[in-house]
Amino acid sequence: QVQLVESGGGLVQAGGSLRLSCAASGIVFSINAMGWYRQAPGKERELVAHIFSGGSTNYAVSVKGRFTISRDNAKNMLYLQMNSLKPEDTGVYYCYASYGNPLRGSWGQGTQVTVSS
Repeated sequence: QVQLVESGGGLVQAGGSLRLSCAASGIVFSINAMGWYRQAPGKERELVAHIFSGGSTNYAVSVKGRFTISRDNAKNMLYLQMNSLKPEDTGVYYCYASYGNPLRGSWGQGTQVTVSS
C-alpha cells in the first residue's frame, strides 16, 4: 500500500501564498499518478491538479496560472505551490496517489487551507 501525509496548510490572507507538501511512503515505486483535491464546506471533493509519472500535468480551470504542482520522486514528495490565493480556494486539501496493478488509490488525511478576504 501507499501512505500519504499532507502538511503546509494554514490561514492566509487573499493574495497570499502557501505551499502544500505530501510525503509518500510504502510501495512508492508503484505510484503512477499523483494529485491534489480539495473539498469546501458543503461541496463535493474536486480535482485541483494532477501530475503523471512522466511529468505531464493538468489543472482545474479555477487554479490554472496560480497553482503549480510538482513532484520529487527521489524524496517521494508531492507539492502544490499556491499563489494569489482567493477566499474561494478555502477548503481541505487532499493528496491522492494511484498505484499498483491493478490500479488502486490512496488518500491522505487532508490539510486545511483558509483564505481570508
